[in-house]
Amino acid sequence: MRLENLLALTNAKLLNEPFVKEFSDIVFEAKRVKRGDLFIAFDTSTIDEAVRNGAYGVVFDKNTEIIDDEIAWIRVEFLDDALRRLLRFRLIEKDITVYECGEITLKLALQLVTESNFITLNGDIKTIYHLLWDLEEASTLLFSPSITSKDIFTDIKPFPKKGSGDTITIIEQTLFETSFIYDNTYYERQLISPFFIPYLEELFSFLQRNNIEYRLKKFTPIDHFEPVFTNKKFEVKEFGTSDKVLIFEKNSALIEKEISFLQQQASWAKIVYIIPYDLLSNIENDDNLLPYRNKQEILNILREQNFHFALVVGVTKDILLQPLKLPAQNPSLFDFSS
Repeated sequence: MRLENLLALTNAKLLNEPFVKEFSDIVFEAKRVKRGDLFIAFDTSTIDEAVRNGAYGVVFDKNTEIIDDEIAWIRVEFLDDALRRLLRFRLIEKDITVYECGEITLKLALQLVTESNFITLNGDIKTIYHLLWDLEEASTLLFSPSITSKDIFTDIKPFPKKGSGDTITIIEQTLFETSFIYDNTYYERQLISPFFIPYLEELFSFLQRNNIEYRLKKFTPIDHFEPVFTNKKFEVKEFGTSDKVLIFEKNSALIEKEISFLQQQASWAKIVYIIPYDLLSNIENDDNLLPYRNKQEILNILREQNFHFALVVGVTKDILLQPLKLPAQNPSLFDFSS
């Protein structure tokens, strides 16, 4: 890439008058820099190493000392934004089709093995850059705006709804496991909640209609409606080995759907819903809605309640790594593991 093009595309400021006018590659790790490369200095402490390895230019967004006047020293406002601008320009030249989907659909797509020309975008801007810079022609991209900036793309298609005949047949289910048939293929005891089946159905339909070959890997948690089995001391147990389950949901937009799902699928169970205080007014009143203001309150609420399932909204399972501060009181039977 020519220096003048780089400056124009990224709204950057050249701080010196270098001899170099062109770069052979863009690199983020100093140890991988070769002679002629442009180094993107996310870690400014490695600039010296990049220059020693032959960098022809350094792009940075923090105060940095110029240590070699012969190479280009390029200041941008934000490195992430500069990379997005470069990618946007690069992709204009590519024959690609870009679809926008929700985060759950995207996380499910990451559970599949697909053709090399179908790319599911996930990760930070450096990861996205590596995926897209040398993208092959006629590729199809799937991204979620909650994870990847829309500014990278100039033409975005909405994710299509499934066709009337593209359905998944559920053979057997629990709250967190499903056996199902799709397109004459039987998927037995998959670790996916029936809650996600409508999203998976739309994803399968999309792939089939776009003639994208896929193979299902083993399902893993996708950071939504994630069950954690515990004992009465809230020590984590193996999947399916206890009758007390914490269900973590970080996305508050899914609360009502998940409450409805639990009420329908586990009407026999004692269920509590632990939600942030500022969301309380947005949800239909229910005696089992228990608001919290901070993470310690969540742990205290869990200790005080008797339940089979607790939907915990706004945090992840990492909260279980925090020590549980117990009030000074006489122990009750509920404080002991069975």
